[in-house]
Amino acid sequence: MKRELFRLVAGQICLHACMTGMRLASPLMALREGYSEAAVGLLLAMFALTQVFLALPAGRFVDRHGMQPTLRIGIAMACVGALLAVAWPLYPVLCLSALLTGGATGAVIIALQRHVGHMAENPVALRSAFSWLSVGPAASNFVGPLLAGLLIDHAGFRAAFALMARLPWLAWLWVRGVAERPSPAPPAASGPQRVWDLLRDPPLRRLLLVNWFLSSCWDVHTFMVPVLGHERGISASAIGMVLGTFALAATLIRFSLPWMAGRFKEWQVITAAMLMTGGMLAVYPFTATAWAMGVCSGLLGLSLGSVQPMVMSTLHQITPERRQGEALGLRLMTINASSVLMPMVFGATSGLIGVAGVFWCLSAVVTSGARVAWRLRADKNHG
Repeated sequence: MKRELFRLVAGQICLHACMTGMRLASPLMALREGYSEAAVGLLLAMFALTQVFLALPAGRFVDRHGMQPTLRIGIAMACVGALLAVAWPLYPVLCLSALLTGGATGAVIIALQRHVGHMAENPVALRSAFSWLSVGPAASNFVGPLLAGLLIDHAGFRAAFALMARLPWLAWLWVRGVAERPSPAPPAASGPQRVWDLLRDPPLRRLLLVNWFLSSCWDVHTFMVPVLGHERGISASAIGMVLGTFALAATLIRFSLPWMAGRFKEWQVITAAMLMTGGMLAVYPFTATAWAMGVCSGLLGLSLGSVQPMVMSTLHQITPERRQGEALGLRLMTINASSVLMPMVFGATSGLIGVAGVFWCLSAVVTSGARVAWRLRADKNHG
């Protein structure tokens, strides 16, 4: 299992790095061509937009056909998306590339998460496996932009796009030999399956609500910290340091999660993370220096970075095995919809109640939501 898991994590890093590299290079290319910040924002939204609409169909496809067909389609989509940018580095083509690479990454992540969930033999192994899998996006968020940035500076944008097009094929080399695991057959009397059937399940509704709370906290930190720093008169480099501290802490905590998997249950980690997140969001507006903001940012990164593997492990225990891909797609759809919509909500709200008010309101919501996370302790093995 360890060797198979290593190959899946390596493949995930390669494919996800393609998207993160494109997400750096495409906006820079658009800015160089004279496009406005609004146009660049629209371009960035395209990376998440496809996942909003394709996540559920991709999840159902994985449930029916398994991991390998999904990987082949996703890897081909990502490669085509990057190659289009190599051939025609124009703004409309870059938008299409963003749609393709973003959608491909979302579909492949659903397939990998479902497969890893089926590999584990017990809840402890499930938590540990998802903890290792969560290291992949953290690593690719560093690798992809670094490689793209270096090539842009030394060889130009087309060279960067060309390298991004090679990364999906490296992913295929890692994952092509992983054996498919048989999917359970649907019940003989089952009719058409609808997403509302899943949402009628109270444990899944609770888990999705908790996941949305914490995803919103991630979004508000990314979007509002630069605004708060600007209000405090903090330099751009210092604000970058604050955001970098958050990313570093979220990455480091994931390396310790396999150790935590055998000592703490999912609901314990999620509940503690929500309480810690609520506390940090409440304190954030009182910080007046970059160092104080950096401390809050690091602690917030530790709490939010610990959540995803525990959410994934819980989801696999409370949903029917034959519909886990669809449930994973539903989760991914809500996260990406939040990432598209919540920054606009935060921006509008901050104009009415101020930046501090946004932090305090979200702090109150997340802290009260810890009760929902606490109730997950009774949902284990529900599905």
